[in-house]
Amino acid sequence: MEHLETIYQAVLDGDARGAEAGVKAALAGGVKPESILREGLIAAMGEVGRLFEANEYFVPEMLVSARAMKTGLAVLKPNLTAADATPAGKVIVGTVKGDLHDIGKNLVAMMLEGSGFEVVDLGTDVTPEKFVSAVLEHKPQVVGMSALLTTTMPSMGNTVKALESAGVRDRVKVMIGGAPVTDNFARQISADGYAPDASSAVRLAKSLIAAA
Repeated sequence: MEHLETIYQAVLDGDARGAEAGVKAALAGGVKPESILREGLIAAMGEVGRLFEANEYFVPEMLVSARAMKTGLAVLKPNLTAADATPAGKVIVGTVKGDLHDIGKNLVAMMLEGSGFEVVDLGTDVTPEKFVSAVLEHKPQVVGMSALLTTTMPSMGNTVKALESAGVRDRVKVMIGGAPVTDNFARQISADGYAPDASSAVRLAKSLIAAA
């Protein structure tokens, strides 16, 4: 348990080197990869999300904690594959066409990974066609779209329509987020949900998969 507590605290503190060393020590000590993931990394990111919602952590703290988690996860991943650990689900994320902002999208991706999801990050300026191709290739349960500009928000609606035209809309849940995005806009474009921040995005992804 000592190893898991070390990993947990390193992620909470945003200590990437500590998280990496903790995961290595836990593996060397015979701790199961699944336990390291669930009780160390995922548990810590769950607490980070709680602290954020309680206004005790803010975006900078979330970012450094998420990066620490990602550093530890990079060490752990080969062992998870070998142990055949089952992910919580698969999510495709991307910032929509015409928008190059990625901090929010990156934080959502890291928080999702920290919560046990397999994440395919398409990057920024992602066309509706690229979202469709990624759905066909990766077969995710959820597609997450981000926009930070009001001028690029219509690309979200265009992507939903492209998914419909390609006949894959019913295979995935669509969630959207970003500074100008609202729950009302999500309903207008027939998305399945809206998340105002990264912590909410994790909860939303879980609920969308559970309801599928």
